Amino acid sequence: MRMKSLLHYTEHHRYYTYRDFSLSNLDERMLTLIYQPMVGTSAIALYRLLTQHLPSEQTGYSKPEPQRGLFLTLGIEPNDRGRTVMVENASKLEAVGLLQTHRLYVPEQDQYMYEYELQQPLPPSDFFATQHLTLLLRDRIGKFAVLALQERFWSGEPEEFGELGRAAKENISQPFYEIFELNTHVIDYELEQALSEATPARRQSKNMPVEDPLFDYSDVILHFPRGARNRQFVEGLRHNREQMGMINHVARKFDLNVEDIVRLLDEEGIFSNDGELMLDNLQNRANLTFRQTAKRTEERQVRAARVIRPEEPETANDMPVEHAVEMEYYLEVPAQFQSKCDIHQYNMLLRNEPYTGLLRNFFPGTVPGPWLDMFSKIDLSYKLPGEVINVLIHYLVTLLGKDGDQRISRNFVDSIASNMLLRQIDTYEKAVRYIRDQNNPKRQAAPQNGSRARAQGKAARGKPELPIVQNTPVQTAVSDEEFAEYVRLAEQRKASKNAPRS
Repeated sequence: MRMKSLLHYTEHHRYYTYRDFSLSNLDERMLTLIYQPMVGTSAIALYRLLTQHLPSEQTGYSKPEPQRGLFLTLGIEPNDRGRTVMVENASKLEAVGLLQTHRLYVPEQDQYMYEYELQQPLPPSDFFATQHLTLLLRDRIGKFAVLALQERFWSGEPEEFGELGRAAKENISQPFYEIFELNTHVIDYELEQALSEATPARRQSKNMPVEDPLFDYSDVILHFPRGARNRQFVEGLRHNREQMGMINHVARKFDLNVEDIVRLLDEEGIFSNDGELMLDNLQNRANLTFRQTAKRTEERQVRAARVIRPEEPETANDMPVEHAVEMEYYLEVPAQFQSKCDIHQYNMLLRNEPYTGLLRNFFPGTVPGPWLDMFSKIDLSYKLPGEVINVLIHYLVTLLGKDGDQRISRNFVDSIASNMLLRQIDTYEKAVRYIRDQNNPKRQAAPQNGSRARAQGKAARGKPELPIVQNTPVQTAVSDEEFAEYVRLAEQRKASKNAPRS
């Protein structure tokens, strides 16, 4: 909690709490054995008190109250020293990820109101996988105590379940769409509107970023040089979640790490004079970095293949559930994916995966450069959405699978992308309908019957048909009298040529 003056944080200021979870027995044990040694008993007492502002079977907001109740319940005196203790306890909870504090200015009362947003304690698996929290716990209680606590939170597998049993394990679970069938042809707009209106605004805003961020502001500013030209603009990203979400999207799309992002953010032209992030410039330079990295990786793989045997290609990972695909817009699984995923997983892949990741799944090795060039141009220049580009990739792969002699050229792909732009195809559903129209045999047979249709159209309009000259054979036979006359004329002409000249 950053506080410039303790007069801004007193027992007279009002506050309210928010939480979207309920503490379980495992969470209580994590608070007692893990978090309490790190932040202290007083901070954990504050956390427990804030969670009790709502019944355990409810989530949401509590009623605004003066902070005097917090001071008195915790036994803290409402003076400068007590305020300092409260600020320190809240800061410790914020540092370990249990609390987020927000301050709101109320113009009618000309004072601040505080919001305490509670976060759920991490489960043991996630906590011990977080390095800085584990190191902090080690500094507080020691290395061997940390290992002992980890064993107390984990129940091992049965002894008879060895490596042989793990290798022979088979997943026999039934997926959702094999048991249940939804009526997706009927859309209930009243239900969707009622659900959206009943959903809290905070939950709607949380559901907007589907992908988990690769890194946050602290990761970027930690690696950013202090004397860099864009340091002040990067510091402005601290409270700008929208621009941080754009940076994380670009990093995920082009497979960049935090060092690459820091280097790109320090280049000229990435930020405007007002400190706004120029997304197009960032994507163009991220694409160049991605292409250079792919080229260097390909060269290393070629050199390594001469020495060692290349590893087997990795199987496609299951995509997290992001945007659902209705069954009426399902596309068939190509031959390359039939052994890797079913139709539900493949359509979720098309709907949510960036085109760079989809191309890596189609090609067992390095993605060819011409393919990356084609779709990078469609993405960066034509501004087609990623889901539309994925459907276009599916369409091209389907064409290659149906006709082995078919060749995919740059002009062919550009013509399809241009046609999509002219038709304003900007959603997954529109793209699926478009390629289905292209695969319609009636549309393909239309050019073959074009001449017949034109002839029928002319007949319908009443235009007369012009006669066409027919190729008739020439009469070559002559009579005996005509043949004798031809011989006489030839001899006469020959005699006249051989006569002496005077």
